Amino acid sequence: MLRLDHLAVSATTLADATAQLETCMGYEAVPGGQHDHFATHNTLMGCGPEFYLEAIAIDPNASAPPYPRWFALDQFDGPARLTNWILACDDLDAALAAVGPGFGAPVSLQRRDFKWRMAVPDTGVLPFDGMAPALIQWDGDAHPAPRLPDCGARLLGMQVRHPDASAMADLLTPLLEDDRVTYVEGQPGMMAAFETPDGVVKLS
Repeated sequence: MLRLDHLAVSATTLADATAQLETCMGYEAVPGGQHDHFATHNTLMGCGPEFYLEAIAIDPNASAPPYPRWFALDQFDGPARLTNWILACDDLDAALAAVGPGFGAPVSLQRRDFKWRMAVPDTGVLPFDGMAPALIQWDGDAHPAPRLPDCGARLLGMQVRHPDASAMADLLTPLLEDDRVTYVEGQPGMMAAFETPDGVVKLS
């Protein structure tokens, strides 16, 4: 029902988020655009035809919305880092019913010909202290990954850490058949390993 779609690196500025992504991956990100609904902006990096990486931050040139931004960006502090994993589905309403409350309500979004629905909690903070995945449903055939320059990296695995990792695993494993994802007890955080033309790199 669920599948890995992309990972997001957050920071207080887009320059910092992009620098973290590029430093870890050894490849240059390309401009993405603005998300008017949440007053954020991003840069992107392709990792094959179905998966990509995103650097995201609050857009200082946009007016703050009267509601919390996604990915808990209103509360972000500290260094740029990998903060979110996003899972795609074909039926967002069914996926939300399967994971239960806390993952948010669907918000319809569009940028150019990209149209998608994404579940965003009222607080902006996903379950498990933000370590739970965000859920997305792309509407139509347009998807960023195949349009991006391919950096040559392929995801080997990712680790999601949380003190109650076992509960997260119990919830998500039946819905996400991907052995690249592991759940580890510890302080909230995540790390992803990639095979690249220059060897294995880690994004955190």
